[in-house]
Amino acid sequence: MTDIALPYFVARPTGQRPGPGVVIIHEGNGISPQLLRVCQRLAAAGYVTLAPDLFFRAGGTEADNVGTLMASLTREQTGADVERSFDVLRGMGATAVGVVGFCMGGLQAYRAAVSARGCDAAVGFYGARIAGELGEPACPTLLLFGARDEYIPLVDIEAVAAHHAETVVYPDAGHGFMRDRSDSFDEEAATDGWRRMLAFLADHLRTDAQQGGR
Repeated sequence: MTDIALPYFVARPTGQRPGPGVVIIHEGNGISPQLLRVCQRLAAAGYVTLAPDLFFRAGGTEADNVGTLMASLTREQTGADVERSFDVLRGMGATAVGVVGFCMGGLQAYRAAVSARGCDAAVGFYGARIAGELGEPACPTLLLFGARDEYIPLVDIEAVAAHHAETVVYPDAGHGFMRDRSDSFDEEAATDGWRRMLAFLADHLRTDAQQGGR
């Protein structure tokens, strides 16, 4: 079978001169309609957004069950795919590049912050297993969790918060609180998380002139 180039979804502001870009990394369910809405909302906020399908070597999103697709990933290949995504955005003219990830993508965003080249800011929402990989990010990093997460033990969340000052824990939210139109959605946590993410990205990816144009 012939290899293919990394496939991705792109959303961008219309008529914009070069500005900041953001890589959006999906959850274990792959490229979902909810993820595409995140891309579009960030594009409306002034960011060129790119969401790679990290499952493409196994046939792409929904090609198999979630467990099989996640098992198809290797740390080396996934890290290279994320770095390739940074390169694509810079090739489009992005002046700075950040990464935002959810669930599985939250862990990948954290890994990119710690070890990937070309990452200027990282935001991870409910990333599992971060507590077992605590390191020193090379770029500003914001991590957000729900204290009632069904998949991430509270002791792990507390360990992350103790290690990283810029960690936010919502006491009444569970896993997937940003996932609109789902049972896990928590409007209060999602609204605050979105606000914090936008402020964080603006602080670390935008120039003074670009911030003035918001």
